[in-house]
Amino acid sequence: MHLKNLTVSNFKNIRETVITCSPRLNCLIGNNGAGKTNILDALYYLSFTKSFFISIDQMNICHGEKWFMIKGIYERSGMEEEIVCGYQDGQKKQVKRNSKTYKRMADHIGLLPLVMVSPNDAVLILGGSDERRKFMDGVISQYDAAYLDDLLRYNRALLQRNNLLKQMAADPLTEMGMLELYDEQLTIAGERIYRNRNAFIDQLIPVFRKYYSAISADAEEVGLEYLSDLSNGSYDQSLKSSVEKDKAAQYTTKGIHRDELVLTLGRFPIRKLGSQGQQKTYLVALKLAQFEFIRQIAGVKPILLLDDIFDKLDKNRVEQIVKMVSGEQFGQIFITDTNREHLDAILHSVTKDYHIFRVTDGNITRES
Repeated sequence: MHLKNLTVSNFKNIRETVITCSPRLNCLIGNNGAGKTNILDALYYLSFTKSFFISIDQMNICHGEKWFMIKGIYERSGMEEEIVCGYQDGQKKQVKRNSKTYKRMADHIGLLPLVMVSPNDAVLILGGSDERRKFMDGVISQYDAAYLDDLLRYNRALLQRNNLLKQMAADPLTEMGMLELYDEQLTIAGERIYRNRNAFIDQLIPVFRKYYSAISADAEEVGLEYLSDLSNGSYDQSLKSSVEKDKAAQYTTKGIHRDELVLTLGRFPIRKLGSQGQQKTYLVALKLAQFEFIRQIAGVKPILLLDDIFDKLDKNRVEQIVKMVSGEQFGQIFITDTNREHLDAILHSVTKDYHIFRVTDGNITRES
């Protein structure tokens, strides 16, 4: 699978561009703020029907305009796929596959597997537990549509249960019958989500350690530890035993919405002792492990987006990453940098099938 052509109109600082992509390697060069990352975000949008950075579609419209459109022509399993994502101010977003509009955005997820490595990934280490849950959910949802449906059901039931708990606090005579219904919905979906997350992390750990070891030359030991309320027994019983606590708090205090993924370096949380270089290595290795995991499960190589990944890494670690992404296990790659120094090292290592694009104030031109 690869992207053949990309058309972007009024998306962030890109007013109008059409580029023909290499099926192997595409390099975007330009100064900070030129729009390199916005091209990657457009690709991300085509896979996930949303921006990697800004969830409010209106804020992704180019200044002074009222709409944006992103179109990608892909080759997938020997067939051509046209995906169009469009948004107009004040209207509902539309996503079309081969001119047919999706009724549910969720039905599109997984069609075009993609992994993005970005400086913003630092939030996985420095942010709250919700960021690490989003990481797990985002990976699993790319190859398991039923998992995404369970997430939607769980979140809907959780919202309804929390609203009921608030009503109970305001009116003690509120009927409790609905609480049991929401408990049942949370239990069914929550236990499936827990099993999937647990299995995913178990399978990801050895792949992640392999990549980290290769990049760091076995310099440090890393790990992932998945913590969940559901690991202590029946979720249904847990919900029943915490009813009074939930009433007092006015929200659901137990469940997979409180799960944590502990990222460790040398058996301690990396957020407490990891240097910037170690944290960057950790995140790159985690995302490359995500790539390999999806490739093995889905049987297709995801598109790999590498945004400014060489910053804060020493020369040896940069060289190891270059060797990895040059390998045959990777498919189509889009990579950004402010100069060609790092990119030239990759270009000399891979096939001659590559395109170089210069990005200047939202304008993209191909270099010979």
